Amino acid sequence: MNHQNTIAAIEKEIVAEFSLFDSWDDKYEYIIDLGKRLPPLELQHKIDENRVKGCQSAVWLVAEYRDGHIFYKADSDSVIVKGLISMLIRVLSGQSADDIIQANLDFIREIGMTTHLAQTRSNGLLAMVRQMKSFALAYKLKNAATT
Repeated sequence: MNHQNTIAAIEKEIVAEFSLFDSWDDKYEYIIDLGKRLPPLELQHKIDENRVKGCQSAVWLVAEYRDGHIFYKADSDSVIVKGLISMLIRVLSGQSADDIIQANLDFIREIGMTTHLAQTRSNGLLAMVRQMKSFALAYKLKNAATT
């Protein structure tokens, strides 16, 4: 992950990539391809404690705080969901807790994801975003308590 880019810059890249596709079939294929490129999560992290609540599919998400930045890793048993979480990881991983907490993630709406996902997937996407922001808030509070 390139943590030198801002969240807004990465979101812009994703919006530009999705603008290259004419149909939603192509966009879904791209999302699936993104999911296939996501490195598998180590087995020890695929435990109930790391499951994202509110997702119909199984999604495991872990976060690590290093040098003022938060890095995420995730996996799912659904290829589409794996693609969705890979986009969120691309945007949010390597960013500061404050930037993650404040991120609007407008790219989700701009690429049309909010209108093309089934309600259950949309709820799952929101649950993943909420979990990533919760990790950021937890690391921010933990960091504030130790300094």
